[in-house]
Amino acid sequence: MTAHQESIIDQFTRQAIPFSKLYAHTNQESLYLLREMASVSDQDTVLDVACGSGIVSCAFAEVASHVTGIDITPAMLEQAQILAQQKNLINLSWQQGDIETLPFPDATFSLVLSRYAFHHFLQPDVVLSEMVRVCRPGGRILIADVALPPDKVNAYDRIEKLRDPSHTRALTLEEFPKLVADANLQNVKLAFYKVELGLEQQLAASFPNPGDDQKIREIFREDIGVDSLGIGAHFRGEEIHYAVPIAVIVGDKIA
Repeated sequence: MTAHQESIIDQFTRQAIPFSKLYAHTNQESLYLLREMASVSDQDTVLDVACGSGIVSCAFAEVASHVTGIDITPAMLEQAQILAQQKNLINLSWQQGDIETLPFPDATFSLVLSRYAFHHFLQPDVVLSEMVRVCRPGGRILIADVALPPDKVNAYDRIEKLRDPSHTRALTLEEFPKLVADANLQNVKLAFYKVELGLEQQLAASFPNPGDDQKIREIFREDIGVDSLGIGAHFRGEEIHYAVPIAVIVGDKIA
């Protein structure tokens, strides 16, 4: 196991429960948007890559024939199983594994997706190629993740690495379409939304290194009215809030 994989497991073992309760991850409006963009139906077999605590997997399982969730962190998969039981969903299965070498045969799924995970990948192009490999011809690929202007991404990455040391880098608004084009996906659709977060709520669900939480607070305070981070930090009452821009991109695997 690589040092980066160990960092992810360390972070998300500790984040598993608080992560699962954040409104930013559970709000229904964004989940409905993903289902609509993916055109999911009861004929679909779905793979959720880096499924985490199963929030997206369960949302798609409400419609699809079957959903498989894969993640590297056992604690997150435990939360996914609990969520599926709470929702009385039985058309799901869970697997621990490496997303850079997906343990599935070619053309296994009709829909392969990943939400809020690509910023953790050292090689997003490799992950996407694996997603395409296990997707059937005529199937769809969906990615939803942070997408920032090129002049904002470095500053954003700095605070995210302080908050979550397993963060690698966010993709820019230019890199997302290029990634999909290089994977030869066709009939590409793109949509955007923002996730509103409270800084203290987010920090309470995170496990930065000692002292880094205060550095993050200082960076946010200095960025209010400046927006070098690209996330519109602002006060709501006495609390700092911000809005992370999310891109959703969907493409068809033609052959």
